[in-house]
Amino acid sequence: MAKGGKKKAAPGDVASNRQAAYRYEFLDRMEAGMVLTGTEVKSLRTTGATIKDGFATIKDGEIWLHNVHIPPYVNASHDNHEPERTRKLLLHRKELDKLLGVTKEQGLTLVPLRIYFAANRAKVEIAVAKGKDQFDKREAIKKRENQRDMQRALREANR
Repeated sequence: MAKGGKKKAAPGDVASNRQAAYRYEFLDRMEAGMVLTGTEVKSLRTTGATIKDGFATIKDGEIWLHNVHIPPYVNASHDNHEPERTRKLLLHRKELDKLLGVTKEQGLTLVPLRIYFAANRAKVEIAVAKGKDQFDKREAIKKRENQRDMQRALREANR
């Protein structure tokens, strides 16, 4: 029987998208800043976020993050934020131009992998990703199960 429960995010992470590694093959990763309101930052620090269905798009020379749910801040009054609004990401022009060129290729998308705080600033790690075929997903499952079997055999042998 498995010990514990869900695998926790890395230390310092507010949210992580573990499902993305199953759905996509990552080609490149980048760190981007996020434009947030005050209640969003407070909510991230207290309750976290959900980025499972998130994605990023490039429109008019700017990059936008969609479908990321940051719950409303409980202690806020009427000035609370909208939980699923699109949020602007901050990148250097060279990085943005690189992403623009790469995403023009068919089948590539921008996926948020994790949200974390670095020097009191909210950051999001995004990846240029290519969707996996069903065959690739089965290969990933088979590889993971073989790894578990090897670990289990080693653990039994050391007893």
